[in-house]
Amino acid sequence: MNENRKTPVEKTCNIGDTEIKYLHYPCDGPDLLLLHATGFLPWVWHPVAEKLSEKFNIIAPYFCDHRDSEPEDGGISWSILAGDLYRLCSELGLKKPFVAGHSMGGTVITLCAGSHTVTPSAMVLIEPIFLPRQSYSMKITVEQHPLASKSIKRLSSWSSPADAESYLRSRKLFAKWDSEVLDLYIRYGMKANHEGGLCLKCSPRKEASLFMGGNAKDPWPLLPEIKCPVLVIEGGESENRAYIDLKYAASLFPQGSYIEVPGAGHLVPMEQPDAVYGIILDFFGK
Repeated sequence: MNENRKTPVEKTCNIGDTEIKYLHYPCDGPDLLLLHATGFLPWVWHPVAEKLSEKFNIIAPYFCDHRDSEPEDGGISWSILAGDLYRLCSELGLKKPFVAGHSMGGTVITLCAGSHTVTPSAMVLIEPIFLPRQSYSMKITVEQHPLASKSIKRLSSWSSPADAESYLRSRKLFAKWDSEVLDLYIRYGMKANHEGGLCLKCSPRKEASLFMGGNAKDPWPLLPEIKCPVLVIEGGESENRAYIDLKYAASLFPQGSYIEVPGAGHLVPMEQPDAVYGIILDFFGK
C-alpha cells in the first residue's frame, strides 16, 4: 500500500465482560460504523473506509474471537454480537452513527438497531443474511449447516504469502476480489504459525461458530420497527439470491430502498470497493 495513504489506528474497547478490537479512522465528521462479514476482518473495508474517512469518523470492530464459543454447542448467537455492538457504541459515545454492514455485519447491525436503544442516522446493509423464516426455528448440527460444515474444514495454513495468494486466487470465493483487498486479507487476516508459514487469525472453528449462531435470532420482525433510512445492496450474481429475498426485505423497512451491483457476488465490498464507496457516500450524503 502507498505509505502516504491514511492508516487506521488499531484500538481495543472494554465493554464489561470482554474486549473488542477495532480500527479507528479519526475525523471530525459524523460517526460511521463498518461491520465485516463472517470469518473476515475490518481491514477488508480499508479501501472503502480510507476514502469515507475524509468525511466520517469511522469505527470498524472485529467480531471473531472476543468470546469463547464452540460450533458443536450452537456457536455464538448474532443477538449476542448485537448486544456487544450496543455496548461498544455506549462506551465510545456513539449516539446516532451512520452504519454499514456486510453479510453477518448487516444482520448484526439490524439486530442491534431493532433490539437496543441505538438509533442509526441511516443504515447500509450489503447482502445481509436474512434467512427464510423457518430457518430460525430449526436446530441443526455443524455437519448439517451448509456453511459451518464447509468452514470448519477450510484450509487455514500456507507456507508463504505467495502460496496463500495463489491458493485463494484459485478458489471461486476469492476469484473476483480486488487485488488490494486480497493483499489486506493476507497481511492482516493471517499470522505466523509454528511451521514458519501463515495461518488464519479467525480459525475455521471460530468461523464455524459464527455461522452456527446466524439462525439463533429471527431478524424479520424487527425490520418494520427500524425507522431510519435503510439501503439494501445485493450482488447481481450472488448465490444467496436463490434463498434470500433482499428486495422484499428492503420493502419492509419504513424508509427502505434497494440497489443491485451488477457483476458482484456475495462479497460485494471485496470485489467492487469503488462501487461500494460511491453508493455509501451517495446514500449517506442524502
